[in-house]
Amino acid sequence: MNLTHRQQHILWATIRHYITTAEPVGSKALVEEYNLNVSPATIRNAMSFLEKAGLLYQPHTSAGRIPSDSGYRIYVDQLITPSNEMAHEVDQLLNGRLGWDSWSLEALLRGAAQILATVSGYIALITMPQPRAAFIRHVQLVQVDPGRIMLIVVTDNYETQSVLMELPQPDAAVPLDTELFDRELKILSNFLSEHLNTRSLSDLSTLDWGELGRDFEHYAACLKTVQSELAKRFQVPTSTHIFISGVSEVLRRQPEFSELHQVQAILHLLEEGQDQLLPLIFEDADPDPLARRVNVRIGSENPLETIRTCTLISSTYSKGTVPVGSVGVLGPTRMVYENAIAVVAAAADYLSEAIG
Repeated sequence: MNLTHRQQHILWATIRHYITTAEPVGSKALVEEYNLNVSPATIRNAMSFLEKAGLLYQPHTSAGRIPSDSGYRIYVDQLITPSNEMAHEVDQLLNGRLGWDSWSLEALLRGAAQILATVSGYIALITMPQPRAAFIRHVQLVQVDPGRIMLIVVTDNYETQSVLMELPQPDAAVPLDTELFDRELKILSNFLSEHLNTRSLSDLSTLDWGELGRDFEHYAACLKTVQSELAKRFQVPTSTHIFISGVSEVLRRQPEFSELHQVQAILHLLEEGQDQLLPLIFEDADPDPLARRVNVRIGSENPLETIRTCTLISSTYSKGTVPVGSVGVLGPTRMVYENAIAVVAAAADYLSEAIG
């Protein structure tokens, strides 16, 4: 959305004032608190435009205006920058209080969550490192008996699995050319290794067999039938344990959480619904840690109804270049975003260094 500089400034001031006070904002408050260098009438006109654009709204006809989720989105994406001072403070606290070289991993993550909650003022969420899915390193086909071959798969963590495959019975009147059969298996093994190297087993069912011609189509059908079995064997159970800190303080301090039913729903999600939270705060990210971004889900952008009045900010931490876990904070949409984004990014950087 293209806003003029004045409209951007008034939107920024309105959201900043609402974050500070938790009260609907009127033009008079902006005149008194911010050096906007315009008349109250100009501010009212701008706020009216921002309301029609869906960036502000009035909770009651006689009240001032408060930001919508769309207004917060523009505020986060265009009008603020993360606080370097807050990032530096978090980094100093984590390095000063957590002797990660001598701690257990669990103690490290639990301690980091407590510091993150204290500094940000929101609920801190840190996941345990997630087991990584296996990727194929080598594939080989070996003849076991006439009409039966063994598919052997070696992954990048050197785990090996094998499956016997029954080939369609050849014409009994035509003797099996063993030498030709072995040559076919070698060609097919090379084809599979070349096309599946560094890919997952699920890619076995999407190979373009046309490159090999019709002579190999009967192998394709058999390989597709064993793919699901191999995938199950290599499937890694997802760990859903999340270290959570700062719940009681946030629920006590934030007026958005004054409704008992909402508090109960959030507590139930944090205690019993971690398997639902995990996909939101730990998502596949760019494997380059330098390209890691902070995800900000504001209000209705959250797929879970329980937290659609909240903002969830998260980032991944990595071992080497592989994202293995996540750091996040959960709080009201009326959040000090420049601080919250900075502390999440700083904590992610610290944990990446620590577990590396």
